[in-house]
Amino acid sequence: MADAPRDPYSDAGVDTAAGDRAVELMKAAVRQTHGPQVLGGVGGFAGLFDASALRSYTRPLLATSTDGVGTKVAIAQAIDKHDTIGIDLVGMVVDDIVVVGAEPLFMTDYIACGKVVPERIADIVAGIARGCAETGTALVGGETAEHPGLLGPHDYDVAGAATGVVEGSDVLGAERVQTGDVVIAVASSGLHSNGFSLVRHIVAQRGIQYGDLAPDFGVTWGEALLEPTRLYTRPLLGLLDAVDGGVHALTHVTGGGIAANLARVLPRETWVEIDRSTWAPPTVFQVLTDLGGLSLAETEGTWNLGIGFLAVVSPDQAAAAVADLAARGLPAWQVGVIRDGQRPDGAFEQGAKGVDGGAVRLIGAHPAA
Repeated sequence: MADAPRDPYSDAGVDTAAGDRAVELMKAAVRQTHGPQVLGGVGGFAGLFDASALRSYTRPLLATSTDGVGTKVAIAQAIDKHDTIGIDLVGMVVDDIVVVGAEPLFMTDYIACGKVVPERIADIVAGIARGCAETGTALVGGETAEHPGLLGPHDYDVAGAATGVVEGSDVLGAERVQTGDVVIAVASSGLHSNGFSLVRHIVAQRGIQYGDLAPDFGVTWGEALLEPTRLYTRPLLGLLDAVDGGVHALTHVTGGGIAANLARVLPRETWVEIDRSTWAPPTVFQVLTDLGGLSLAETEGTWNLGIGFLAVVSPDQAAAAVADLAARGLPAWQVGVIRDGQRPDGAFEQGAKGVDGGAVRLIGAHPAA
């Protein structure tokens, strides 16, 4: 019997058979995100999405976003738990689209790894599919790339991109914001997916292993820190319908913290003070700041401190907005009011990420634990 032909690509460290096995393992999860708009199934060179429904729009505007999960993946790798990182990816990508009032249509993902372990890849994609199903987003395609020699056998990184649509007359943003509008905070589930380089630095400094029990949380440190990002898309789209025209702007509190992200969606001539006394940051933030010898205020430009989204709402709809979000399972509360004219003395965040927006600062103190 003749010997099997040599595979030089395998000799170089790339296992195409493992890649095929990973696709087989993820197919069922991906298909669960497909409605009749998705054509062609899984495995094509390109995903196909039927956009016929856009004919009902007067001026359909496509919204797009791309992002990754950052160094949170290092914790997933450390404890070999990969089924929630995909939810984080959807949160980072799809929830950015709802900021302009858009409804997500479809998403693609990209996973780069040192070695394809089919079960690990399938776990990651299953998490992405769960997040897509929760946000009403079709997962229409993706790519898994094996990079031996560039990434270690257990290393990987994930990224994704999504597209949504919004009616041109319904786009949210600074143009709609008015003096007297109320700023409403929407609670986070914890750290979400930002600032993990600081998290990992603190943990390493204290000699903590991710498999160690974390007494404050009743689980291991790794499990506590992998708490998935809360997904806001469906509740916020529901809010937009419930208080028709009452929501003027939204912002996703990601990298940069509360003040910087709110400043991006405010008119340049406006300012607002966010009152810390209106909420107590979740335990994870206090535990980490204590371990790192930091104050909560010192981390405001890094972590969300318990606020995952902010909504700028007309004052006559503010109470209704808070009640609506609560009914959808999202704790929400008023944290400030938009002002114009002369600002109080002191430092404000003035715009961010290239946007010359409004001015924001945090004032007061959080309630005592």
